[in-house]
Amino acid sequence: MYDAVIFDNDGVLVSRTSYDVLHEATWAAFDAAGVSDPDPDDVKAMVVDVSSTEVEDVCARYGVDPETFWAQRDQLSSERQQTEACAGRKTPYEDLSALDRLSMPMGVVSSNQQATVDFLLSYFDLRPYFSVALGREPTPEALDRQKPDPYYLTQAVDALDADSALFVGDNDSDIAAANNAGLDSAFIRRPHRRSHDPSPRPTHIVEDLHDIVDLCRSATV
Repeated sequence: MYDAVIFDNDGVLVSRTSYDVLHEATWAAFDAAGVSDPDPDDVKAMVVDVSSTEVEDVCARYGVDPETFWAQRDQLSSERQQTEACAGRKTPYEDLSALDRLSMPMGVVSSNQQATVDFLLSYFDLRPYFSVALGREPTPEALDRQKPDPYYLTQAVDALDADSALFVGDNDSDIAAANNAGLDSAFIRRPHRRSHDPSPRPTHIVEDLHDIVDLCRSATV
């Protein structure tokens, strides 16, 4: 049934980054742009779930170039996340050994920066598992291609030459992206998602990566 599996990264393969870390990185980006006293609401708007229009609107209020600001913001965010990993505060989940039992091609699609994805997979020795690993570019335009848009997911499917890939995620946007790409989805109930009722409804709900192995094996019988 499935000839490839694609995973989200943060919250699926490795633990999520504290919001406070991302918030502090965004404050630093304003400071680097010469904006010493931004409106706290504008800072908050640039932390997560940001669109290119929001970046342009906020930057226009302070007279800064959106491309330059966002590149700096993404660089600082990536650096802070790498520091969190090196300090042991952002770690792989304990069930990653399940990946050894998956014989099909695998990939990663994340809404995080490509630099962050590359670092985390390399630092935690996960890169050999994956034939393709895609994050977004550090540009405002790339924000509109992140999940739930299927842009990067479709690229990964093409790179894996898959006809029936399964996408594993921990967010509603992951499930929506899979739907938009015409893929089945598996919502994984990591600790931060124990009580979450995913919407849209995923194809499967699993407790851990071992369930993904069982699911793929049963689907190919």
